[in-house]
Amino acid sequence: MQSYTTERKQDRDDSVEDNDRSDQIGLLRRMTQLLSRYGIETRGIAPVPADERLDTRWYQLFFIWFSPCMNILGFSSGAAGPAFFSLGVCDSIAIIVTVDLVCCLLPGFFAVFGPKLGMRAMVQARFSWGYFGAIIPAVLNVFSLEGFLILNCIIGGQTIASLSSQLDDTLGIVILGIISLVVTFCGYRVIHWYESVAWIPNVIAFIAMLAVGYPQLRENLSAPVPPATPANIMSFASFLASNIIGWCPMIPDYGVYHSPDASSARIFIYTYLGFFVSNVTGQVLGAAFAAAAPSVPAWNAGFNDSSSVGGLLHSVLLPTGAFGKILTTLVALSISSACALPIYTFSNSFMAIATWFAAVPRWVYILLSEGILIPVAIIGAKRFYATFVDILNIIGYWSSIFSAIILTEHMLFRRASLSEDQYPITIWASYALLPSGIPAVVAFVCACGTLVPFMSQAWYVGPVARQGSGDVGVFVGFVVGVITYALARRFEQMLHKTGKSDPR
Repeated sequence: MQSYTTERKQDRDDSVEDNDRSDQIGLLRRMTQLLSRYGIETRGIAPVPADERLDTRWYQLFFIWFSPCMNILGFSSGAAGPAFFSLGVCDSIAIIVTVDLVCCLLPGFFAVFGPKLGMRAMVQARFSWGYFGAIIPAVLNVFSLEGFLILNCIIGGQTIASLSSQLDDTLGIVILGIISLVVTFCGYRVIHWYESVAWIPNVIAFIAMLAVGYPQLRENLSAPVPPATPANIMSFASFLASNIIGWCPMIPDYGVYHSPDASSARIFIYTYLGFFVSNVTGQVLGAAFAAAAPSVPAWNAGFNDSSSVGGLLHSVLLPTGAFGKILTTLVALSISSACALPIYTFSNSFMAIATWFAAVPRWVYILLSEGILIPVAIIGAKRFYATFVDILNIIGYWSSIFSAIILTEHMLFRRASLSEDQYPITIWASYALLPSGIPAVVAFVCACGTLVPFMSQAWYVGPVARQGSGDVGVFVGFVVGVITYALARRFEQMLHKTGKSDPR
């Protein structure tokens, strides 16, 4: 009798839990439907059908990358050459132009997938990594994007704090977090609109900085500098490459509603130019001003021992008075253009990890990202450049391998075709019909293991890097990823030849 009573009680408890769960799901669904009525994007990660990819404003594929790179974040990347890697301005500029010319090819390549396939980056990855294997880059992307987002907010917070001694990083981080939340919450179309105008104050500010600081910059060109070491040259090149390659796991997300009618070349050129023009401009200016700062007391005080890029920008604009303060404020607030994209793709990547994650509405993950961002950014702001370099390099390590695998699969095994035969979109959620993903996982593990001796970080320096090579892990990971994936994938196809078709 007691056993029967216990079982009845357990059944009632289970029923209550089921009802509570149903109520929670029902509440999320009602909230999502309400948001949808107000034009908020609520679509999950399912591929966008061709008949819904109707946006023909292909110029947006230029501005969506021009805005987040043509800001103080790009300026900071260039400033790392003199400030962190002890390079002269001429050496820094030569490295910047060379690396950007080559590395911006990869984002251009990835951009084609969005309009042509209508699939988010982590969904499209399943056609090489497999259903379960693609969980690896999805999880890594979640952490990487949050780290990248934190860096952006730290820079913005420092810039706002430079305006007055009564302001601090925390206020700026909170303001930027709120602006980024509003833009991202609205979804794809609002993000594209915002990115098409967010670059304007940054361009004006950079022109004003050149006008004010040109005499000091010109004088600094003839200043003696110690010879650049191979280690510092390669480490700075790897750092810049990581900055660009790190965008690849999110790029297709911002073309999925654009019409596939544009040629692949047109999409590629818009994206390549968006990355190249903005990165070269911002990074060259950053390198020039950071190299000149030690010889200009006012700039050096603002730079605060190479720890506050926002302070450097404000100190350069200080002679323009109120106009400079307004520009500094607008530049700081426009960093939200670089924050909106990581938050948006954070939600896509989280939903791609597992089926039950995909059932949770996008806006929940956006709020989650925001909840993590603010407290961590406030803590990370205390040691900016060490944090900046470490996070970008780590993102670059895995992103370079990810890019190598996607590129190799498309060029060698999908015959560089974007047709339905090569990418049957309807199987995107079928682990039985998608590739096994074993070659991708094998290539990823091999490449990660190979690049470790070539790493050079504050917390670890590999044996090869100690010999003076600098940090070349990003480049080693990419090359090894291409070779090992091509061999492993070909071997898998050979195993399937007997009585079976090649695995998708």
